Amino acid sequence: MIRNLLLICMTGLLEISFCTALTPAQGRPESALASALPMPQGAGQTPKPADAGSEARPPVTDIDVKIVQKARDILNSPSNWNRADTRSCPANAKTFSIYCALEKPTNDLTGTFQHRGAAMQEARFVIDDIAPNRKTYHHRLMGYNNDPATTFADVQKFFQLLEERISKRLKEENKPSSN
Repeated sequence: MIRNLLLICMTGLLEISFCTALTPAQGRPESALASALPMPQGAGQTPKPADAGSEARPPVTDIDVKIVQKARDILNSPSNWNRADTRSCPANAKTFSIYCALEKPTNDLTGTFQHRGAAMQEARFVIDDIAPNRKTYHHRLMGYNNDPATTFADVQKFFQLLEERISKRLKEENKPSSN
């Protein structure tokens, strides 16, 4: 059970406030170490991860750069661009919205798709920076894609800015700290 205690501490990003000293079934301390930990209000409850929602900023990786490059390759021609995005991405699609162009390589490269993954989130932030109508979009990626003011040249510029943004974050996050 101590392994669970340590795992919970790590899940809480080393914040001891998430550790529990009691077994749920028995209601008694697991060990001397566990009983020595201060127990805040709510101890023993499963911690819930912080959800920053639409403003979440997960760490970026080299794979995120590759996702953007492959997405740009998918939308390399106006004939490949689906201007009527619904955020539903069929496997057999012949045209792609910005959202689906990012979803496909995310699935291909990682085996899974996370709506709030790093590449998707950074794409939303690029739209925040470049789209004059952003405040009217219910969903940033879909809204920008479907906006009649968005041109194919805008889409290409979007992917360029997105790759630059992720590459810059990657360099910043991988800088050695000067301690």
